Amino acid sequence: MASASTSTSHSPGPLKHWLMETPGAEKLEGPYEKRDPHHGHPWWRVMCLTGVDYFSTLGYQPGIAALAAGAVSPIATLILVAITLFGALPMYKRVAAESPHGDGSISMLERLLSWWHGKLFVLCLIGFVATGFIITITLSAADATAHIMENPYMRFTRGYQVPLTLILIGLLGGVFLKGLTEAIGLAMGLVVAYLTLNVIVIGAGLSRIVDHPISLSAWQAALFREYGSPTAMIGAALLAFPRLALGLSGFETGVVVMPLVRGDRHDDPAHPQGRILNTRKLLTAAAAIMSIMLITSSLVTTVLIPAQEFQEGGEANGRDLAYLAHQFFGDGFGTLYDVSTILILWFAGASAMAGLLNIVPRYLPRYGMAPDWARATRPLVLIFTMVCAVITLVFRADVEAQAGAYATGVLALMTSATVAVALSAHRHGERKATIWFSIIAVIFVFTTAVTIIERPEGVKIAALFILAIVICPSSRGSRDPRSCESPVWFWTKRRSASSEERRPAVKSESSRTTRIFAPRNTTNRRSKNSAAAISYRNTTQCYFWK
Repeated sequence: MASASTSTSHSPGPLKHWLMETPGAEKLEGPYEKRDPHHGHPWWRVMCLTGVDYFSTLGYQPGIAALAAGAVSPIATLILVAITLFGALPMYKRVAAESPHGDGSISMLERLLSWWHGKLFVLCLIGFVATGFIITITLSAADATAHIMENPYMRFTRGYQVPLTLILIGLLGGVFLKGLTEAIGLAMGLVVAYLTLNVIVIGAGLSRIVDHPISLSAWQAALFREYGSPTAMIGAALLAFPRLALGLSGFETGVVVMPLVRGDRHDDPAHPQGRILNTRKLLTAAAAIMSIMLITSSLVTTVLIPAQEFQEGGEANGRDLAYLAHQFFGDGFGTLYDVSTILILWFAGASAMAGLLNIVPRYLPRYGMAPDWARATRPLVLIFTMVCAVITLVFRADVEAQAGAYATGVLALMTSATVAVALSAHRHGERKATIWFSIIAVIFVFTTAVTIIERPEGVKIAALFILAIVICPSSRGSRDPRSCESPVWFWTKRRSASSEERRPAVKSESSRTTRIFAPRNTTNRRSKNSAAAISYRNTTQCYFWK
């Protein structure tokens, strides 16, 4: 009878105990454990955690729209909002219903595609997840540093963008080493303060436009002078849409952190309707707030800020609303606005970090591509923080240099979600939903393709992450019971191997587990008494038997 190889158990030291314990008694659901759905946080508090990423785009989105679309920026923003409310929002509401335990759209594709194709697709998608979330952390910290250096009282920090960005990333990692509860509490305070200050600045801008309607007339005259007709304006706005797509970031993390959302006490753990309902409230509220803020901020900045100030070297470049805050209320209030913007941009990486801490332990260990300690929070926080530090050094904390990689990661996630939802609607025989979500999928595929062609660095970074995921497990040695020496080899080889070379599948009578035995040594398959038993239930795990 085969016996499993085991390692000698040692009592953990203080450092190991600290690393492996769950900080703040927070633990996201794993593939086998479904936590009581009514334990968690109110949906509006979790919205603040995801909102630090979503709402923080107000710090740079109006300026990006002005540079990409010029005078038609408000029209392009209106198209972005329409796609948000009628495309992304219903799409992610469906993802929340079909993946209520925080797996996001990745698990939907894993279920909808055949197991071999699905696993490889998930691996590639995790590479883009890592790209999007890691670059969210580094880009947001770099943008916060840029706001620090542009403040009139902090210009002595110019030239120190890399060390300042590294400090901000280290502080973010420190918050997550403390625990997710602390992160959610801090996020709530930052979001409330930031949105309040933005309402004041945008409200003052709208008041200026009402009091001085000549500025609005001048903008309308510039529109018709440059484009001539409404049709041409809409066409120009549609062409500019791919560059504005960053305003959609935040939806995927909204469903990834679903285990943190409190459900109803009577929820079925397998399909918690209360949690699903509250997550839908979260997504709807965030989309509604952001849509109003995007439209009004785009109108105010386009009408009131001279076009040359948006250009590189201009005072409004990358900080348009901060520019207006200083113009309207002076440097005192402007500095307060800068501090709020810096803090929320710094903490925008919190939702990305929370997403990484949920996705990685769900997939890589059970695919045999990470050791069991990858299920613990603190080791992952340290690893992700170090990776972010390396990315920051490589890009020299340059916001513009990272923008392409950020857009690629975000759009790849949203494109995969549109495909998953369209396939799900087709499987359920929902013809109208299939057509609508397929149209949304085509829009996102086009947007992603344009972004990759213009800025290919995002694909390169994702490829490095995918390579690391595939190669690292094979370098750990065969003594790690979660380490399949070459998972991709097994998945691909079992399709091409002849029927004589395959071992038979053995079905256990005592359980619903099916074990498929595959040779471990490709050169001398029958001479080695060693095989990989791949166990399927809801997940895949790898064990080596002697």
